[in-house]
Amino acid sequence: MPTYDYQCDGCGHQFEEFQSFSEKPLTTCPKCKKKKLQRLFGTGAAILFKGSGFYETDYRSEGYKAAAKADSDKASTPAKSDSTPAKPAESPKPADSGSSSKKGKK
Repeated sequence: MPTYDYQCDGCGHQFEEFQSFSEKPLTTCPKCKKKKLQRLFGTGAAILFKGSGFYETDYRSEGYKAAAKADSDKASTPAKSDSTPAKPAESPKPADSGSSSKKGKK
């Protein structure tokens, strides 16, 4: 929703108002209640993009898209090593319930 600036010709009060495009301009000043309110020219109707959206992804050049695809393909393939195969991970041994400490004290 755009923000519009208003100014009262009666009392000089200025303020901003959020309004949809289809709403009619305000005519009564909220401060002095006179019907001398004017919407200032050239303000409002601004568009603000937030977050990730089309402007970041859809309108990139073909060269950028090709480089990004190559980078993502390179990152998704696992690195191959020609040396020895990887050892399977050893499972951790359960903790002794103090039997080693008993052996040392005998």
